[in-house]
Amino acid sequence: MLAAAAAAQFVFALDMSVVNVALPAIRTALGFAPLDLSWVVHVYALTFGGFLLLGGRACDLYGRRRLFLLGLAVFGLCSLAGGLAQTSWQLITARAGQGLGAAAAAPAALAMLTTTFAEGPRRVRALGVWSAVNAAGGALGVLAGGLLTEYAGWRWVMLVNLPVVAAALALACAGVPAGPQPVRRERLDVLGAVLATGGVGLLVFGVVRTDTLGWGSPATVATLATAATLLVAFAFAETRTPAPLLRLGLLRSRWIAGANVLVFLAAAGQFAAFYFVSLHLQQVLGMSAAATGAAFLPFSAGLVAGTIVATRVTATRTPRMSLVPGALLAAAGLAWFAFISPDGGFLTDVLGPSVITSVGTGLVLAPVAAAATTGIVLREAGMASGLMNSSRQLGGCIGLAALATLAAHRTGTATDPAALDDGYALGLAVAAALFLLAAAVAIGVLPRRRTGTPVPRPAAPAENRLEGTPS
Repeated sequence: MLAAAAAAQFVFALDMSVVNVALPAIRTALGFAPLDLSWVVHVYALTFGGFLLLGGRACDLYGRRRLFLLGLAVFGLCSLAGGLAQTSWQLITARAGQGLGAAAAAPAALAMLTTTFAEGPRRVRALGVWSAVNAAGGALGVLAGGLLTEYAGWRWVMLVNLPVVAAALALACAGVPAGPQPVRRERLDVLGAVLATGGVGLLVFGVVRTDTLGWGSPATVATLATAATLLVAFAFAETRTPAPLLRLGLLRSRWIAGANVLVFLAAAGQFAAFYFVSLHLQQVLGMSAAATGAAFLPFSAGLVAGTIVATRVTATRTPRMSLVPGALLAAAGLAWFAFISPDGGFLTDVLGPSVITSVGTGLVLAPVAAAATTGIVLREAGMASGLMNSSRQLGGCIGLAALATLAAHRTGTATDPAALDDGYALGLAVAAALFLLAAAVAIGVLPRRRTGTPVPRPAAPAENRLEGTPS
């Protein structure tokens, strides 16, 4: 089960980054218009992030193994379709399908681990493996994208998913039991699903379009305002249904609330770091796609090392003991990154901060999943998993868009390496501040001691409210 969940998470993380390096080749091969090319990346983030809450709740109601297998199969078939695409719309449709498959399988995988491994050292070790593989997939995606694009062709950035998906399906079919059927079948919260999916989807849609429209454009403001309205309506609707898509009472737990805020901030900083460092290597230092991918190998090694250390620390102590130093270490590495120079090089400007940032990020990624599932009852494991995955996905999407816009404003219309580097440095400095804020959340919100008390589940719809809300 652990191998199946880890393989699935690896390929989802890989797919988030492997396509980026291949975008110029995809544009040439399929004749993308300049403004449409970014949708090869954006549509995956849109469907993945938009349907995670629905996927998490569906795996609680209809079976985690069933949703895991279905999501993986959809993801694999759409990867094949994307690799065989002959037109731009075919590739974009395939990428949307990949996001839907991942939104079903990713929370199901985390929920399977949460329900299989009892809270404590065994679950921490399992989530440590899951987190290490997730981190390695994102970092190795840059390397794989560069090598495949340069030596095999852009189609292989899609087709490379197939053997990993096949392995995960085989492992799941052989080693993951079907699990007991729910004693009392709850109905899916259709209204909540529509409001949450629409709200989160519009939020991601509005954010990803800021690279062309800007944050202050009427279209962006209208989209984000509509998204906010739908999400407020979703929160209100969840207090009125006996079987909510997201039980708001979960947020009474300091572990769950704090971990979701923390993972949002950490994902924003991590995604931005990948983006700006990759651009610095290619557009300022002039490295090829393959060389840029190879330059991320120390980053990958540091992520894995950090998660191993975090797993050992969290097995005997609270996640807080790893989250605080990890966030501070990542902030220090990104602050060092902010001193990048167009006259520098990989050994002088990139290697050192890569190691520090990646180890710190690894110290954060491993225990945050354990923190976000502390005290969860088994029948709500998918709900909590969908919430955490949504927080991470939204954090990465919103953080990257905001910091990219900030860097573009600093750079202006200049295209020389010094001006570009100035914008990237600003983005990395703000990413460091995000990790500092994550450390503050870990210190101020997360409990000092681990408690095994389950998050209370209300017996009546009237109790399904945020703490402090009148009945």
